[in-house]
Amino acid sequence: MNEKERAVELFHQGFNCSQSVFVAFSHRFGIDEDTAKKISAGLGGGVGRMREVCGAVSGAAMVIGSLCAATDGEDADSKQRNYELVREFADRFTKRNGTVICRELLGLNENAENSAEPEKRTAEYYKKRPCAELVADAAEFLAQIIAENE
Repeated sequence: MNEKERAVELFHQGFNCSQSVFVAFSHRFGIDEDTAKKISAGLGGGVGRMREVCGAVSGAAMVIGSLCAATDGEDADSKQRNYELVREFADRFTKRNGTVICRELLGLNENAENSAEPEKRTAEYYKKRPCAELVADAAEFLAQIIAENE
């Protein structure tokens, strides 16, 4: 199973968008799946279900950071390279989906109910939400960027 398929599988198992993407790639940077699930848990629903930056995008940004980030605070070149790759990812995601903002991806207005309570994962939920496709897109673009930069 490739990382895109694994990310979608994780989403269908009930994990949020961020977890689904981050966990699917966690083997690449040596983090076990349980730890990866914990690290990325708060970024689902557009960060704590506030409907801001899509969790799939946040998960991808964390993967990119895990693979190529500055580990020295003075390493401006590595910081810049990391930001360039995150922006490249976001550009691809936006080109296909129109935005990286969760509420916009879901077609919600700014005044939509914004509870922290997650929706139950039912057949109806999966029909009305584009999240599985967004997770697939994120994993696809992330795999491309990694392959292009190895």
